[in-house]
Amino acid sequence: MPPMARVLVTGWPSFVDGEATAGDVLAMEAVHGELDAMGLPYDTAWSPVFRPGALSLDDADPARYTHLVFACGPLHGPQVEALHGRFAHCRRIAVGVSVLDPDDPAVTGFDLVIPRDAPGAEPGPDLAARPVVPDVPVVGVVLAPGQAEYGTRRRHERIREELTGWLGRRDCARLPIDTRLDPADWRLATTPAELESVLRRCDMVVTTRLHGLVLALKNGVPALAVDPVGGGAKVTAQARAWAWPAVVTVPEDAAPPLLDEAALDRMWRWCLEVRRPLPARP
Repeated sequence: MPPMARVLVTGWPSFVDGEATAGDVLAMEAVHGELDAMGLPYDTAWSPVFRPGALSLDDADPARYTHLVFACGPLHGPQVEALHGRFAHCRRIAVGVSVLDPDDPAVTGFDLVIPRDAPGAEPGPDLAARPVVPDVPVVGVVLAPGQAEYGTRRRHERIREELTGWLGRRDCARLPIDTRLDPADWRLATTPAELESVLRRCDMVVTTRLHGLVLALKNGVPALAVDPVGGGAKVTAQARAWAWPAVVTVPEDAAPPLLDEAALDRMWRWCLEVRRPLPARP
């Protein structure tokens, strides 16, 4: 590459109407790793839907770049074809991609294609296998339904909105868990043993449901419990029965926002730091 080379890294997560999968993003990170090793400067274009505020394709000035790399996914469609027109002066390289039709303009527009699979070619390992990523906590999320029996004390919808908004900003792998058992729905557990096997594999549980709290503690998993009933009800009572401190009870007369995020942050850190075995069950 010439001394003033600069690369724009792209992929399906670059398109507003594209899709960002973990595999796509990891493949683009694999390209970052190769460019870093070569000492080459680069930028990455992201969909503003996926990463608001990051460099987007619309904002990327083609004149700044000598090369464009497209990583992962199938080479087809008008979005990919459009790259060839907009970045016509760049050397365009596709890597780790699937080629469906070698004569597709989306394919032929590239100067170099290094496929992971293509007609008549031996497949190669997908780029997503290359980057090493850190472990993050696996957090089971068990939320209560409406529970109309609590009448005007119900705060379920507001607490769900605030709690999931806060949880979405934590660096963790969120695992939605439903305590309902249903042999007709493959997404749900069929037996309590199946459900508890999932819970045991979590690092912690965030829950507004009584049995989310109880079954987490039963299996030695710290739980951050939020009672969705104003003034507290069975979640608060069960936390007291277990002498479990990581519980939030919202006063019945509290005005929104109902949850104190600083308090949630403290309980979050405590739950992740607490070591098993937890206190014996009552």
